[in-house]
Amino acid sequence: MAVQLPYNRCVLILALDTSSPSGSLAVLRDCQVIGAVSTWTSEVYSSRMFRHLDFLLGELSLNLREFDLFAVAVGPGSFTGLRVGLAAAKGWAEVYGKPVAAISGLEAIATQSRSPDLILVAVTDARRGQVYCGRHRRMQGQGDDGLALDGEECVMDPEEFVSALSEIADNCPFTVVTPVPELLSKILSDHKALLDRREPRIDEVSPILAPHVGRLGYIRAQHGDLDDALTLAASYIRRTDAELKWKAPSGI
Repeated sequence: MAVQLPYNRCVLILALDTSSPSGSLAVLRDCQVIGAVSTWTSEVYSSRMFRHLDFLLGELSLNLREFDLFAVAVGPGSFTGLRVGLAAAKGWAEVYGKPVAAISGLEAIATQSRSPDLILVAVTDARRGQVYCGRHRRMQGQGDDGLALDGEECVMDPEEFVSALSEIADNCPFTVVTPVPELLSKILSDHKALLDRREPRIDEVSPILAPHVGRLGYIRAQHGDLDDALTLAASYIRRTDAELKWKAPSGI
């Protein structure tokens, strides 16, 4: 069972996202971001995360033992990146005896939207000509961050994705929320014939997810929805290359 958070002072949170190409780290007091770092280079984020961590902690004069909560993006995204981020969060949770908030990267995308629509479809690049997507529904009376996953997160080909959007459009207004609007515009343009109605609204949001992972982690903590080093797990959605290439021995 995860360690409980302090109830008589601000909660200090270290949030990390290693699922996306940009990657990011953020430090928050409750929901207030007090520091963040991210860079976009050809170097995968997982290999430069610890350099960024040293820099951020040094700038804020903090050390890891001072944090009350670790919040981490658990997917979907780069398999290697996710493993590095989760391994780090698990290690910190175990060493310092602190809880971890497991946050979907797609939810961290959706929660940035300021669209008034009830349905928010979070989308990001899954590579291999596919997209990751998750449909979220606004919850009444819970503010901008009150979202609930409507169905399951999934990976889709462009044709499947556009067809799914057409089905949603038949039921209620919605907004597509994404940090990769150029990719979405191209997909919608290439598959216009599958759209029964006009193109959906696209809400461009930041690819820097750690601050939003941290805020969602704080909300999870208020509801006691936390993990520890043993229960924290990735949400890959798509099978790894090893699983896809695996074949059972002949005769079985």
